[in-house]
Amino acid sequence: MKAVIPVAGIGSRLRPHTHTQPKALVPVAGKPILSHIVDPLIEVGIKDFLFIVGYMGNKVEEFISSYYAESNVKVDFILQEPREGTAHALWLAKEKFRNEKEVLIALGDTIIDIDLEKLLSSEFSVLGVKKVDIPGNFGIAEINKEGFIERLVEKPKIPKSNMALIGIYKISNPEELAQAVEHIVEAQIKTLGEYQLTDALMHMINNGEKMTTLSVDNWFDCGRKESLLEANAILMSRPEFKSSELDLHKTILVPPVSIGKNCKISNSIIGPNVAIGDNTKISYSIIKNTIVGSFSELQSAVLHNSIIGSDTTMKGLSHSLNIGDNTEINFTS
Repeated sequence: MKAVIPVAGIGSRLRPHTHTQPKALVPVAGKPILSHIVDPLIEVGIKDFLFIVGYMGNKVEEFISSYYAESNVKVDFILQEPREGTAHALWLAKEKFRNEKEVLIALGDTIIDIDLEKLLSSEFSVLGVKKVDIPGNFGIAEINKEGFIERLVEKPKIPKSNMALIGIYKISNPEELAQAVEHIVEAQIKTLGEYQLTDALMHMINNGEKMTTLSVDNWFDCGRKESLLEANAILMSRPEFKSSELDLHKTILVPPVSIGKNCKISNSIIGPNVAIGDNTKISYSIIKNTIVGSFSELQSAVLHNSIIGSDTTMKGLSHSLNIGDNTEINFTS
């Protein structure tokens, strides 16, 4: 099975972090968002990946090509420019997947807890869903008594269901999907100014394609600071997460904590729910519920519920911050 992962978005809601790197490479729980998507797919046997890149796509290519160089996976890339929605992305990639037996689509900014083996074993096309409180903010699936989808609507003004599409789709008939995105783009069918995958899937349903749903346990749309920190805390609290157990100079670690390579930390209290990138220096600081990028330096800082970018220097007392890469802040003057 081929996995198609659209990662072309700008990530405007995660600025300033996405000024210097694509959203899919923002770190959470010790590794980039994109790795939290790709790694489980490799674990269930998927070895063929197509990434649809756009904004800073060269950084995505460099990361995938180097990080998975020894993973025995096949990778390919397609550039989406201009970016006109997910159906447009798949339209550009249609010749790469239309002859596959099945295809898995996973959005590149969403971390999902789902039973992948159950998803992949279904004889029908399957869409991942979760009940939400404000369905008008999402693509929505209306499901009949037999468990099949009757209607899909992107961000309906008057929702008739609270089952939101959460960004993972197993398509049993890739040729039908290719024809559907062709129809959407060629007929210029746009919703909210973009060519939506929701509309393409609805076109398939209208043509007789049977689609069912699979509910997920957890779902993190990592496009906002709050959801990114929530994902970081939940992922780090799991039994399989390996918390760092380093002997650091006059430093207390409160698990779970993830500390990258070549870090120098002293006279500090770190944790819980703190992920620190490689080559970072921290001294005389108290940090909890925070993500700190690589090659950063923090001194005399008190941080909680914060995201600190890479190559950042900060000295002095603070509380809750959202600081991008290559930043220098001095509160001690």
